[in-house]
Amino acid sequence: MHDVTELADLHADVNRRAAALFAVVDDYEQEDAFFAEIDALAAQLPAGDADGLFHRACARDTWGHSDLAVPLYREALERGGLTGENRRRAVIQMASSLRNIGEAQTALTMLEAERAHGSDHLDDALTCVTALCLATLGRESEGLSLTLVALAKHLPRYNRSMANYGRALLEN
Repeated sequence: MHDVTELADLHADVNRRAAALFAVVDDYEQEDAFFAEIDALAAQLPAGDADGLFHRACARDTWGHSDLAVPLYREALERGGLTGENRRRAVIQMASSLRNIGEAQTALTMLEAERAHGSDHLDDALTCVTALCLATLGRESEGLSLTLVALAKHLPRYNRSMANYGRALLEN
């Protein structure tokens, strides 16, 4: 049994070590080896821990197994308690995986609800996945509009024009 401080430190350590593993994922030749490393790391947390489930989902997702990732993301979100930015990442990544397995409308609904939770450095990722869902649903102009408006703020020039062009796509 961990006290609250020990558990917070353990979460921070596992999150840091998981990020380090994901940073070198391309060095792995076999997905099973990567899964084993992430699963062993997740096992250091209490059984059923939301962060552990999240990292396991990310591992499957990274290797293209959206069908295996969705149930893990879902369980992590339902349990609650994801630490740091992991909750928002879980929503965005689960939505992307849902789109990949043919549930684009469910994904879009999740993303729209998530946007209401406020703004942070993951907004553009949320926008990109939203645009993909819209395109999958045959609403390409809406998706392109969102993408152009999001991208415009990162351009060295033409920020205002590109944002306006993006918004104008919805007027046609």
